[in-house]
Amino acid sequence: MKFVDEVSIDIAAGDGGNGCVSFRHEKYKEFGGPNGGDGGRGGHVFAIADSNLNTLVDFRYTRKFEAKRGQHGMGSDMFGAAGDDIVLKMPVGTIITDSETGDVLFELLVPGEVITIAKGGDGGFGNMRFKSAINRAPRQKTPGWPGERRSLKLELKVLADVGLLGMPNAGKSTLITAISNARPRIADYPFTTLHPNLGVVRVGPEQSFVVADLPGLIEGAAEGAGLGHLFLRHLQRTRLLLHVIDMAPFDDSIDPVAQAKAILGELKKYDAALFEKPRWLVLNKLDMVPAEERAVKVKDFLKRMRYKGPVFEISALTHEGCEQLVRDVFQHIQVQHTAEHPPAETDPRFIVPAPTALKDAKSEGV
Repeated sequence: MKFVDEVSIDIAAGDGGNGCVSFRHEKYKEFGGPNGGDGGRGGHVFAIADSNLNTLVDFRYTRKFEAKRGQHGMGSDMFGAAGDDIVLKMPVGTIITDSETGDVLFELLVPGEVITIAKGGDGGFGNMRFKSAINRAPRQKTPGWPGERRSLKLELKVLADVGLLGMPNAGKSTLITAISNARPRIADYPFTTLHPNLGVVRVGPEQSFVVADLPGLIEGAAEGAGLGHLFLRHLQRTRLLLHVIDMAPFDDSIDPVAQAKAILGELKKYDAALFEKPRWLVLNKLDMVPAEERAVKVKDFLKRMRYKGPVFEISALTHEGCEQLVRDVFQHIQVQHTAEHPPAETDPRFIVPAPTALKDAKSEGV
């Protein structure tokens, strides 16, 4: 499936039905009075967060969505039926922005969350609404109100706990394959990853986290060079960044320290908050470094990087060091989650709406 994380759509809620002018026509009741009913409400447009979706590809080719208008009012005190609603399924993590104003309207962060993105117009009044003591035979009616119409921009930021970043061919895809259930394309040339890959890392029974593998960054990515800049936004919601370094580049003239500093520079240019996120170094491909040279090479790298945070020496290909990395990452995420959020039983953000949420929202006229 093609990965699509940005798209523009037009939506239109249904117009309300018109009110009706009608009078009772019954035998022996010459002046039966007005009985024209109101028009029905136009259909709403809902959006629901679907955890089974991970791309906006469904909106790539169908970009216009219109709900049905309400039925017109009828005689014999009959009101028009409400128009059918439209429910748009979107991936969790979708940001809905007004294309005209640029204002962020909604963010779908909870699976099953239902929001109303366009309200249908109210139905018009029939002439029975205008009956009074001094106006026994009103011929007034009102047309239905128009439904809301909007041009929207949908932007997907994947909800991952951990994000992998690094230069092309640093071994990010091999690493996510080694620790998770993801199976991205792997090859011995750069830019084999063309779109984000998500993988679920199982640590134990009911213990897991989600990791995102993004296309490799190159120098100048913040200004649009390469592919990685297209997906940097997906790192903004992660709790931890794993900076994967190729410690055995194919060309001896390539300096891993220079590459690592270039990545950090691009992060800072793109988003200062992203640069300040917790970031651990993962020194990869150490299986290709002779055992007697490994310690010296790692020590020299850290000295020139002036880095004092967590460091993991691994080989994603042979899985060396991956188990310890996974355990430490999970522990960090758990600690951070506990610090950021109150217990689930008291925090409404962790209460997943029941499947009847959409039905209840409709019944309340949302």
